[in-house]
Amino acid sequence: MPTSRKNPVTAAEAHSAVEIVDTAPAKVNLTLRVLGRRPDGYHDIESLVAFADLSDRLFFAPDGKLALAVTGPGAGQTGEDAENLVLKAARALAARIPGVTLGAFRLQKNLPVAAGLGGGSSDAAAALRLLARANRLAAADPRLYEAARSTGADVPVCLDRRPRLMRGIGEVLSEPIALPRFCALLVNPRLALATKSVFSGWRASANAAPPFDLAASAKVQSEDEVLRGLASQANDLEAPAIALAPVIAEVLAALRALEGCRLARMSGSGSTCFGLFSSVAEREAAAKVLRSKFRNWWMSETWLG
Repeated sequence: MPTSRKNPVTAAEAHSAVEIVDTAPAKVNLTLRVLGRRPDGYHDIESLVAFADLSDRLFFAPDGKLALAVTGPGAGQTGEDAENLVLKAARALAARIPGVTLGAFRLQKNLPVAAGLGGGSSDAAAALRLLARANRLAAADPRLYEAARSTGADVPVCLDRRPRLMRGIGEVLSEPIALPRFCALLVNPRLALATKSVFSGWRASANAAPPFDLAASAKVQSEDEVLRGLASQANDLEAPAIALAPVIAEVLAALRALEGCRLARMSGSGSTCFGLFSSVAEREAAAKVLRSKFRNWWMSETWLG
């Protein structure tokens, strides 16, 4: 049953002619272990997830008729509307709450698509948050989580937008983890990778990292301590992603060669990679170097946390 606490919503927000808006931040996998293939074909994982300041924006006008329009730099990459996770999430919630008010979504797509940043999943989570506001559902209503889980493996972790450890296929979430805010540079060689193809190339022998120490992560740690912990981990999908797209190895090598880069790793199933820096000045200098050498790569300076 939903909790008694309700999300505040103004009269203007509830009016069908007025759009309400939410952000859908990029999800970055700071670590990613693949623990094994399940009988249903999915894989059990363990991943520490953080969110970037960089985001898509989703607008919603609650007028009862479900629709979606996509604009922005990534609009041409999003595919058919029928496949969009925003609509899938809305339908999943409507199936669980008869009479829920739907409406028209307008997605400003800023994030690259199929890039390991969970953009579609984050968009879907934003749609559920907007529907909750428009329908006066509590943020902790379990039907929101159920709809998120049925929409996609990464959608549940995107609902709350705080760093967490995700396990299972993504549906088992830890309590929020206190991480320092990392100065980060995201780099994508403008290459889309299909998650299914990357997972298909994974082999159990790739597992080299130890289990994530969740007890240690719950303690307040310095940036150096967290970075040492992250460095002891890995992304088990880097090798199969590089086998499909060797340019990812070039991106990682370029990031690791930059002055001030503390850690460079691929996010998710690729092809976006991230570099972590100790200061804005170091990150800006690094971005300037990369942009002069790789003019066709997509890059974004951001914060992770």
